[in-house]
Amino acid sequence: MWTIFGQDHLLNRIEPSLLQRRQSHAYLLSGPPHVGKMALALNLAQAVNCLEGPSVPCGSCNQCTRIAQGHHAGIFVLFPGQEIDGERSPKTVIGIDAIREATRRVSLNPYEGSFNVVIIDGAEAMSEDASNAFLKTLEEPPPHSLFILLTANEDAVLPTVGSRCQSMGLAPLSKDAMVEILINERQTTPDQAEQLFRLSRGCLGWAINALDDDQVLEQRQADLEKMQETLSAGLETRFTYANEIATLFGNDRDAAKALLALWLRWWRDLLLIKEGADEFLHNSDYAEFLSSQASTLSTAEIVLFIKHVMQTLSDLDSNVSPRLAMEVLMLNLPIEAGQV
Repeated sequence: MWTIFGQDHLLNRIEPSLLQRRQSHAYLLSGPPHVGKMALALNLAQAVNCLEGPSVPCGSCNQCTRIAQGHHAGIFVLFPGQEIDGERSPKTVIGIDAIREATRRVSLNPYEGSFNVVIIDGAEAMSEDASNAFLKTLEEPPPHSLFILLTANEDAVLPTVGSRCQSMGLAPLSKDAMVEILINERQTTPDQAEQLFRLSRGCLGWAINALDDDQVLEQRQADLEKMQETLSAGLETRFTYANEIATLFGNDRDAAKALLALWLRWWRDLLLIKEGADEFLHNSDYAEFLSSQASTLSTAEIVLFIKHVMQTLSDLDSNVSPRLAMEVLMLNLPIEAGQV
């Protein structure tokens, strides 16, 4: 059984090819964080190894359960900062050693199951050398191998790598679909489910994490409080904060980008208030503060700063100096933003 929700448009493409044993040798799964890329990747790994196959994984045979538990010898997951042969790569990079080790393993006959599967979580983080080395494997894939690349930014994946994969975009859930799942599967109240939908932007994985781990929402509150402190501070404090985010980016690229995404959604909410569309607020629990802040800013100032945040995210993907990018962003932060 598939364990992913709301991606029927993809499953309808995948199932016939699995049934005929004509699946692609490589897939590129793209979509926002927590939308279900890893869940689908593991489902695909189950599908090609399922003892009840081909087609939809049964979820209960020895192969499916071992893959779900992370114990299957033929499933290799690569990610930035992974330790290979006792050496750890930078936390923002998937290096060539990791790719070489993965391709070495899949070149061997499957030790367990029918297929060796390599899942690259954060394919956009592959170094240029790693991408080029991986490209050779994609051009001549070993038999009984499957490669699944996951990315939140398909444009950042080396085009020659992406073009050799079957590309599939995962879409966030609709409000009605997520609310129904959270109420029926997780016994949330309708109001709680709607709030989680807004905060997760339709990404079910984020909502589930927030329900299972109180620190998710606590961290969001702490980040928003830090943002408000920065908005009302002078340049010295803003530059200190810029340096903190730059340092975070060097250690955890995804966490830093998530923080900037939080900024982007906050300023989007300010724009919605200026346009009289309060019902669509992402941070609806901060509606009163947002309204007060929006009154100090013009629509043009808000739109301009949204563009600056988006440019900063693009610059970081282009390997611009994180500290420089963040300092430029702080310089463009309207002074009036904190005067509420």
